[in-house]
Order: sequence, then structure tokens, then C-alpha cells
Amino acid sequence: MPDLKWRKSSFSTDVHQNCVELAAVADGIRIRESDEPETVIRTNPAALRSFIRAVKTARLDHIR
Repeated sequence: MPDLKWRKSSFSTDVHQNCVELAAVADGIRIRESDEPETVIRTNPAALRSFIRAVKTARLDHIR
């Protein structure tokens, strides 16, 4: 997937190259770990929002 524009958090540093990267595509969102760029997860904006909200509120067992 070299043609995707991957973005990482401004909180990530370039020191250890271990950050989560996101790319928006026509049919959803792609997520990968920077140290394993060939492994890509597909999701959609609603599911990603739900996951991020659960992480921020420490309620991962309540993801729908």
C-alpha cells in the first residue's frame, strides 16, 4: 500500500519508530504499526471513533 498517505500522532517521536499510523481511503480507514508496515487493519470511521472513545474512558469491555 505504498500509495496511501499515512499519518501518525504528533505525540509520536521518530526515535524508536513505534507508532500507530492511519490512512483515510474511499471505503474507510486503514491502520498499521510503523514497525510492521505490511500488516494493515481495515475499519470504518464509526468503529474507530468508538474504539478511541473506549480507550480514552478506559472502557474497552463496552465497545459495540
